Amino acid sequence: MKYRNARDIFPEKLLKQIQKYVSGETIYIPAGAEKNDWGATSGYQQYIRERNAAIRDSFQNGKTIEALMEEYSLSYDSIKKVVYSKKEITMLKYSATVESAIEYGKQEKMDAWVHLYLNEEGRNIPFSDGLKLCDRFFFSPAQFPVSLFKRCSGPEEDMTYRVDKDWWEHKISELTKVIQDGTEMPPIIVHYVDGEFELNDGNHRLQVYKDLGIETVWVIIWITEEQELKDFMCKYGEYVKDCKVVQR
Repeated sequence: MKYRNARDIFPEKLLKQIQKYVSGETIYIPAGAEKNDWGATSGYQQYIRERNAAIRDSFQNGKTIEALMEEYSLSYDSIKKVVYSKKEITMLKYSATVESAIEYGKQEKMDAWVHLYLNEEGRNIPFSDGLKLCDRFFFSPAQFPVSLFKRCSGPEEDMTYRVDKDWWEHKISELTKVIQDGTEMPPIIVHYVDGEFELNDGNHRLQVYKDLGIETVWVIIWITEEQELKDFMCKYGEYVKDCKVVQR
């Protein structure tokens, strides 16, 4: 019998309940009356779809098969099969911009854009991996007042993630020039949890927007629990009334 990690199978809340009774031990769970498709319970099929979409997007944006082989630890034939397969071929072009994110959102592939961004420009693969542990609700980009959000990273003592003051100021200065030149920025990524907004990506951009007096910002909201989704829609639904939401 093959050993499987419970974290790959059970929703996070259910896993926490199971851990109250057993943790760090191997247990046997009898088969139910119905048999699931291979990979359906573990989420592996979803992972493969997302991985293949990322490979195709990278290939369409100029990355070579050899580079993709090294990045994903797959053979030449495996990569070639993914990028040239007529099945699931998407014409979406990824870029780290609001425009690209909006197009992904229209095709109900907002989660795919988020993972592509976090694995490329966002440079936050652990965050991307964490998002895949269970289904999340992803809203396509929408404009929100900047005043709704606050940083969690910076040189201040009360920041959750403190950074060097000189480095912070250098990044803010460079980013200010880029934004003032009119370069299109990606949406910031925000988690709505426990009735509050948790800024996951875009701390530097948020500070620059505030410094420049910019009043609205493009945001991708993601939510885990259905009850929190209802709470969010009750309080902030006006901002996403024209947006699509998908659960992935």
